[in-house]
Amino acid sequence: MRNSLLLISILAIACQQTTMTSTPYPWPDIQAPVAPQKEHLRIIHADTTPDPYYWMIDYFKKGPDSNTVINYLKQENAYLDSMMAGTNTLQQNLFTEMKARIKEKDESVPVFKNGYYYYTRTEEGKQYYKYCRKKESLNAPEEILLDVDAMAQGYAYYDVSGTTVSDDNKLLLFAVDTVSRRQYTLYVKNLETGTLLPDVIHQTAGYGVWAADNKTIFYTSNNPITLLSEKIKRHSLNKPTEADATVYEEKDKSNYIGVGRSKDGRYIFIGSQATLSSEFRMIEASQPNAAFTVFAPRMPKVLYSVIPMQDKFLIRTNKDAQNFKLMECPLNNTNASQWKDLIPHRPDVLLENADAFKNFLVITERKNGLVQLRIQNLTNNSEHYIQFNEPAYLAYLEANPEYNTDTLRYGYTSLTTPGSTYAYNMDSRVKTLLKQQEVLGGYNPNDYTTERLFATAPDGVKVPISIVYKKGFKKDGQAPLLLYAYGSYGYSMDATFSSTRLSLLNRGFAFAIAHIRGGEDLGRAWYEDGKMMKKKNSFTDFIACGQYLVNEKYTSPAHLYANGGSAGGLLMGAIATIAPTLWNGVIADVPFVDVVNTMLDETIPLTTNEFDEWGNPKNKEAYEYMKSYSPYENVKAQQYPNMLVTTGLHDSQVQYFEPAKWVAKLRATKTDKNVLLLKTNMDYGHGGASGRFDYLKEVALMYAFILALEGRVQ
Repeated sequence: MRNSLLLISILAIACQQTTMTSTPYPWPDIQAPVAPQKEHLRIIHADTTPDPYYWMIDYFKKGPDSNTVINYLKQENAYLDSMMAGTNTLQQNLFTEMKARIKEKDESVPVFKNGYYYYTRTEEGKQYYKYCRKKESLNAPEEILLDVDAMAQGYAYYDVSGTTVSDDNKLLLFAVDTVSRRQYTLYVKNLETGTLLPDVIHQTAGYGVWAADNKTIFYTSNNPITLLSEKIKRHSLNKPTEADATVYEEKDKSNYIGVGRSKDGRYIFIGSQATLSSEFRMIEASQPNAAFTVFAPRMPKVLYSVIPMQDKFLIRTNKDAQNFKLMECPLNNTNASQWKDLIPHRPDVLLENADAFKNFLVITERKNGLVQLRIQNLTNNSEHYIQFNEPAYLAYLEANPEYNTDTLRYGYTSLTTPGSTYAYNMDSRVKTLLKQQEVLGGYNPNDYTTERLFATAPDGVKVPISIVYKKGFKKDGQAPLLLYAYGSYGYSMDATFSSTRLSLLNRGFAFAIAHIRGGEDLGRAWYEDGKMMKKKNSFTDFIACGQYLVNEKYTSPAHLYANGGSAGGLLMGAIATIAPTLWNGVIADVPFVDVVNTMLDETIPLTTNEFDEWGNPKNKEAYEYMKSYSPYENVKAQQYPNMLVTTGLHDSQVQYFEPAKWVAKLRATKTDKNVLLLKTNMDYGHGGASGRFDYLKEVALMYAFILALEGRVQ
């Protein structure tokens, strides 16, 4: 108790420190690592391009330079440690205060399904959680289904995924990844005896589904090299996995495949989807040995998904509807020719999702960049929207496994509102707050201000910006600001709360999200205008947002910082090349920066799935366009911002060698003396640390880097 009070006192003091004195951080004058250069030429489309750091792929390929790669990455880590040594106390303080905001002993809101309440709970000092249930009543005795804290002991990384219980409530199917490479092993646990069954299935996508017979499992099998999801298999308990039947094999390497069971439990679906088209197959869950039938054959440039109801199927699709629409068809005739409009297409509203209940339909829509939840009462044909009042926020459907209920569970958060779970009676329209993320140490949302702004892109398009800062923030151009974006795959970056972010806001920073093209923030066209041969719009949108914030005196180039990860790391590489003097610092997390070489190599995980997002460089036009913006291709003798680049040795999505090659080329080419650091996590992959506290060390490093650039390490 005394320690808790001490931490609360520390946080209270920190919250008062909206201004701090600045003293230039004394970056050590030490020699950065120099990566060897080895001759390698890429010749395609009569274009010859030298790639002197191509050898760095060898650890992935298990080539002769594997040890050289590891040694180089270790040298870069040692260099970072030396350069950042003066921030060690700051990093520890940041870690301590961020950890102190987390309620260590906590419990999720229970979800009721098939006679049981399911929930997770965490314990003080533990990195992971217990997955539990109670039968019929929350007052019933607790069953611990998985003690992940105990299971994770001895592992640097541990992730449990795809937990699902058989219909008779006696067996638990779950998946484990101990490498952070998205290659999961499936296990089955007998919940009556607490023992694991001998059925162990390797190299899966991390989830499976039970058939209604409580003994048949359908799962997605991955290629061990490319990690592509290639086959759906059927496993019978107590049978050797070698005998598992392949019930579907995807021949198109552009498609991701998966298997799932409908909310009402009646059907098992196999989905196959690329960026531009999709196809579903189905059987009744009570007939696991039946042959899967096609719901509707794949159509060029048509995406669809299926939602079963008692008397019909609902189909969300972009067939003749750029922003998607909702259609319906009979249970006995699912051919696309029988689909009829239920909610027609609207050019100003993106229909993102739909969830079906016995008497209600809930539609997730996006208008003017903001999510709306639309409730349709199927018994009286009335409808209404749930009201949200902040200028920028995220509302989303949470787990709603029960079909025959009038209660909807949804989540809500904003830049100032911690994550909140609500129960909403769709008939009476009464909402009840079930749980809100507790921020220890005292947090008052009224101490902070959030705004929604609009920058103008070079082509005249208005780009939204969501921003938050602590009250007292002065718009005089002298305040530091961290600008974040992603901008790919149609993923919308909504305004959400982060307790760790308070460590920046309480030190006088503003934080902003640029809702750039490439996401679906303003509809499907917003995505399509930021992909393929229009990818550069993502970069110019972000630069326009940064320049707007400077022009409006929220900050200045001396205090402006940029951050993005994965495809957002590509964004960081591009904006650091195109507008290097606009940013004092750039943080590129697991950045996709070697676009051309990666997209030419179909043995690299996920490459073939990405052709409709970036283009296939085997096509000359696509090659030339990708080469014109790929950060690795465009490193030049010029000034670059101060930069921190992170990667993970086991990353399955953006391989470690992309950022490593990029940093090596930058070191050999750039003309400035600005700081350039590469951090390789030797134990983790794309998502970083798996423990709920370990990741804070990564955040502390990132924050310490920009605070050092601000001269605020004390």
